Amino acid sequence: MNWKTVYCLTIAVSLFTSCKKSFLDKKPLSTITAPNTIAELNGLLENQTIMNYTGGLPHISADEYNIVSDQQYYSLTTATERNGYIWDRNLYNGETVLDWEVPFSQIFYANSVLKVLEEKNFKDQKQSNRTKGWASFIRAYACYDLVKNFSPVYNSITAASDLGIPIKLSPDVDQVTQRSSLQSTFDHIFRDLEIAGRLLDAEVPERNKNRPSKAAVLALKARIYLYMGNYSMAEIAADSCLLYHNKLIDYNGISTTATTPFTWNTDEVIYQSTQVVNYYDLSGYGNVPKFQVNPNFIALYSDNDLRKVIFFSKTGVNKYNMKRGYVGGGSYPFTGLATDEVLIIKAECLARRGETALSMETLNQYLIKRYKKNLFTKLTASTTEEAIRLVLEERVKELIWRGLRWSDLKRFNRDGMNITLIRVINNITYSLPPNDSRYVFPIPDQEIALSGITQNQR
Repeated sequence: MNWKTVYCLTIAVSLFTSCKKSFLDKKPLSTITAPNTIAELNGLLENQTIMNYTGGLPHISADEYNIVSDQQYYSLTTATERNGYIWDRNLYNGETVLDWEVPFSQIFYANSVLKVLEEKNFKDQKQSNRTKGWASFIRAYACYDLVKNFSPVYNSITAASDLGIPIKLSPDVDQVTQRSSLQSTFDHIFRDLEIAGRLLDAEVPERNKNRPSKAAVLALKARIYLYMGNYSMAEIAADSCLLYHNKLIDYNGISTTATTPFTWNTDEVIYQSTQVVNYYDLSGYGNVPKFQVNPNFIALYSDNDLRKVIFFSKTGVNKYNMKRGYVGGGSYPFTGLATDEVLIIKAECLARRGETALSMETLNQYLIKRYKKNLFTKLTASTTEEAIRLVLEERVKELIWRGLRWSDLKRFNRDGMNITLIRVINNITYSLPPNDSRYVFPIPDQEIALSGITQNQR
């Protein structure tokens, strides 16, 4: 495939909505004029029918919610939602898997832009470098989304032999790429982030948070290192990120009655992304009849905690549903990068190396803005174990419905927390034991058939 075929935004829709062909086997529908300016390349990266989306399978499989009745379970629109809820080994039943197709579409566009930049000598080197950094970030963001969903949790002992994802470095869709090792996949992600970190602007673009910055690079590094269990590097990345962006929202100034409490470009957001437009029954905002937030999680919030009334709407006795998060009027959960997550990463890393006072101080930095005025009591911890427990509890309370819980469960179980998930439908109990193979989602069958890459054991 020639790179001249990429400059048509309508092609993007066909690339990730068609269910007839594997993404890696798709070809654009026509040959049209190549992008000739940096602005046109940026237009490809800013195409929000493709960019700034992450997978939804982690949300529907995690334990942040319960379906309210057997009847509502059987009425779910997609087989993937029904099967994902009970961790069925046959997950997709032939349905299109946007969790696989959308990130690879993003990678295709990033590779197309990088190829043009390599072949053309643009006069404005600063703008060219910024676009290169942007494309490199998009590729890293998409690769991480894929590897945390379609590969086992990172383990330094087995990473060299565990399967990662196909690493696509070219927009040539005729090129079949086999799966790399997990270690090679993470090495590739960090190489892209190093490039992005050198070339992107430091400041978060306040009006265009769909565009990355140095702060976004560091926030993503912190998230990835935490997932890998590399707490020293996660802390360094989090600390560095906060030097560029440490804005916090005082929830005392947020409406407790609005169903859309936050704006799209709210101050805490460092980089904007949302869940793919799919699985609305189990993740869409305002879908009251189908599900309720896990009551065990609701019980963690005190009455003075403003998050209880800003994040959730009460739908019955001890029943709560989600309001919109950091997406303005969007219909799907925020999955991007924000100050609160970075602070919690820093707090966890501090707690794990025994800095209990600093860890609690880091949590209190944002918690004072989450409680009713003058009714917040600072958190303290007398032991490392207590500090870790408080941080992880806060991680649940602050980052609920952000698409992070599934990867957290994977790393917690790797590290010996031994969490078993339970669902009950029609008096049948379904369970997901720690470190079960079903924590890794299967690659779509059509991808296996067309490209011959190795399937995950589930």
